[in-house]
Amino acid sequence: MDSLSLDIRLPLRSFELELTLALGRETLALVGPSGAGKSSVLRAIAGLADRAVGRIEAGTEVWLDSAEGIDLPPERRGVGLMFQDYALFPHMTVSENVAYGAVRGVEPLLERLDLLRLARACPAGLSGGERQRVALARALARDPRVLLLDEPMAALDPHTRNQVRAELRAELRELALPTVIVTHDFEDAAALAQRVGVLVEGRLIQLGRPDELTAAPADPFVATLTGGNLLRGVVRASRSDVTEVELDVGGVVYSSDPAEGAVGVVVPVWEVTVGRAEPADSALNHLRAPISSLTTLGNRVRVRIGPLTAELTTTSADRLVLVEGEVVVATFKATATRLVPLA
Repeated sequence: MDSLSLDIRLPLRSFELELTLALGRETLALVGPSGAGKSSVLRAIAGLADRAVGRIEAGTEVWLDSAEGIDLPPERRGVGLMFQDYALFPHMTVSENVAYGAVRGVEPLLERLDLLRLARACPAGLSGGERQRVALARALARDPRVLLLDEPMAALDPHTRNQVRAELRAELRELALPTVIVTHDFEDAAALAQRVGVLVEGRLIQLGRPDELTAAPADPFVATLTGGNLLRGVVRASRSDVTEVELDVGGVVYSSDPAEGAVGVVVPVWEVTVGRAEPADSALNHLRAPISSLTTLGNRVRVRIGPLTAELTTTSADRLVLVEGEVVVATFKATATRLVPLA
């Protein structure tokens, strides 16, 4: 069975990357801020990072073993690498770009990725999604054992991003190759990968399914990365079923998580409801404050209410007739409120 495992160290400008990973026929995304070492991981796997030490295996083939003096050059590693800007040759046609470095016929790949009709076109005449498919086809033309994608959505405009992301997800599922994606966007990572690892300053701080990271973030950074509001406070009282937290910004919130001391209070944006009065339900947390901003993102609207952001459908926002400056009530349940320790 195809697999990839690595246990590597790589000195970077201001820290040392240390990473241990293992994956099978799946897509794993590494997500984190710029400069976290994400692209360096891909370079190490591909054999492009000459100071990497440790061990990298693809199936039973050893690509790197510092202790044994093994360090295969890039051309001997079965890697298909798609660069962030796609790195297509502007003077070559689609067919010529895909054929560059290929070890198999390109026509079946062009047909599979709906590029056959564009075989004679040059990159300048292609859409962002088409250029992405050409870059993917060129990576696959090497008949790789491992696929590496560096910020595959970064070069796309927002209008085409969702559609192209769905197409890429379907293609990756069908390929079923060990695939590593790096991105700074958790939404892209969650849509494309079965597992997501959060990398910060060369360290993997959490690894799991996207829903696991969202439901139980390991620290405040993961909480905000996955779309949660983050408030800071101190536990004031704790009972068997609820923990009371006094917020630094004032007020009290309740969570079903047990905790002590200084905590980060994490509330996903989609768990916050908005109304003009407190609802008559079981929710314990209510925050009354003016709306400071309304931001439309596709079919969703993000509403900033005091220190919280709520995410509504455009239909719900239109029904409420929300306007900036209006005082409303943000409500969220204790069971939807996560507590993470603060260092």
